[in-house]
Amino acid sequence: MSAAVPTDETLVIETPERVPLHFALASTGNRFLACAFDHFLQMLFIAVVALGVIWWVGFYNLSSWAFEAPKWVLALLLVFVFAVWSGYFALFEWAWAGQTPGKRWLRLRVIREDGRPVTFWEATARNLVRLLDMEPFPFYSVGLVSVFISSRDQRLGDLVAGTVVVREREAQAPTFEQVFSAPTSDAALRRSFKPLPFRADLSPLSEREVEVVEAFLRRRWDMEEMPRQWMAWRVATPLLHKLRPDYDPAAFNYESFLEELLHRYRATHRFSE
Repeated sequence: MSAAVPTDETLVIETPERVPLHFALASTGNRFLACAFDHFLQMLFIAVVALGVIWWVGFYNLSSWAFEAPKWVLALLLVFVFAVWSGYFALFEWAWAGQTPGKRWLRLRVIREDGRPVTFWEATARNLVRLLDMEPFPFYSVGLVSVFISSRDQRLGDLVAGTVVVREREAQAPTFEQVFSAPTSDAALRRSFKPLPFRADLSPLSEREVEVVEAFLRRRWDMEEMPRQWMAWRVATPLLHKLRPDYDPAAFNYESFLEELLHRYRATHRFSE
């Protein structure tokens, strides 16, 4: 199994191949700003819906409507508010590979403790506990205490789901434009790792996504080890999230996954002329 060892503000995750991946833990300030922005979007959406309801029933009829409306209507409204409040974070983190609009704005990402992308269940678990983290409402006092006590800056939801919030450190790796600007060649098909067995349907892959994998595999040995491992993680994470492959975690390696992915794809899709 992978071991995660925190050092100062850096989370070091050691893969089964003894390759360390370094992640910068998100600061409390950045997490607060991202959360505040997300809550603003939530309140804005709820306010728009509330104004729509007021416009529908009429402002002066609102109080009488609230008392006279069927119980199922009021229950539906409560479920809607709860779904927006808790489902917002879970759905965005699942659909955007660990990011919400606020996290994307501040370049933060939720990942599993082993460095892999979060699943729907982990995103749901960490956000169902958010109501407890927010106590006393709305100051996140419980969550803040948990973050300061935890060695990995985890709030209660993170501890329950086995997740951490990291910051994407652009300075430690080349930009996508720098790495993927050069044309690809057959050097991308050269294997450097043992083939990784996995099961997945590759049909959802786009040609552009495969070109990104090719370009990384071609240019990776121009990078130092840590930036190379970081870039491999960045390239593989959205593909893992999209394909949901079945594999043995004990044998997993990001570069071997990308190598095997490219070989399988090119076995059925020839290079376009």
